[in-house]
Amino acid sequence: MTTAPIKVLLHNDDTAAMAAAVRAALPDCAIAECNDFASLPAMIDGFRPDAVYTVRFTSAEPYPRDALFFEQGPRWVANGGAGTDHFGQWDPARVTVTNAAGVAADMIAEYVMGAFLHFTLDVPGLCADQASHTWNAARTVRPLRGATLLVVGLGHSGRAIAARAKAFGMRVIGTRARPLAMDGIDAVFGADALADLMPQADFVAVSTPLTPATRGLIDSAVLAAAKPGVILADVSRGGVIVPDALLAALRDGPVAAAALDVFDREPLPTDSPFWDLPNVLVSPHCSAVHDGWGADSFALFLENLKGWVAGKPLFNVVDPTRGY
Repeated sequence: MTTAPIKVLLHNDDTAAMAAAVRAALPDCAIAECNDFASLPAMIDGFRPDAVYTVRFTSAEPYPRDALFFEQGPRWVANGGAGTDHFGQWDPARVTVTNAAGVAADMIAEYVMGAFLHFTLDVPGLCADQASHTWNAARTVRPLRGATLLVVGLGHSGRAIAARAKAFGMRVIGTRARPLAMDGIDAVFGADALADLMPQADFVAVSTPLTPATRGLIDSAVLAAAKPGVILADVSRGGVIVPDALLAALRDGPVAAAALDVFDREPLPTDSPFWDLPNVLVSPHCSAVHDGWGADSFALFLENLKGWVAGKPLFNVVDPTRGY
């Protein structure tokens, strides 16, 4: 009896090295490559892959979500990133979705701490003084030690952020769907406690996935409860924070400053008021993107693929009802 080879479709804007790696590790697999969004539906329909590794890369075309989740689609969809909100809902009895959660957690944590230091050291002010050749001996800086950090979402990235905050001597509190005690976190609460926790926080790091439960989680009521002078960093997904509520909080208080790596519309429109706020640091959803990130994500998929071909259960499986 002949067993048909496992069919693997690699979907990214550059897949040549990935295909070579799969062929070297699993020479019996059949491999196809797709390097844009528009061709994916026809590629899946013709090739009928068992597994698809897919990355939502920058493209003017909409992400072809429906091509992955139709009735005769692949049995396994491996997302090259951590967030799966672009997949919407799927039937876990028909298709398994995995993600690359944890691959970029350390880099995201460094971004968050760097963003906090950007504001506490007043880097924009220092740059302005240097540009004008001004020696301002009255300048002061704000310490992180002894301050309280609230981490909204204690997944891989949230825990990495907490670990670095602890190294700075900060008190760390956080929220998660299942509020169980965690090592390295001073106190853990449910997400419904946010409004009560905001008055304690000198800094807030938002790192929760975007799910139906977290969409609009940080609204005007939550922001109104914040301690005056709080500094916020958002490395979650656009939609967790209500944009208009954050704009108001940045303009009129209590949020003193914010580093924003994600937005409800990306790319951020050129007429967005966030660009021009002096107390905002805008970045183009790059907090996880570092040299080697793509290779690390694909290595995680390849490890999962080798186990799957050998009959082992997949890891990093995403629950569609929870979004992670």
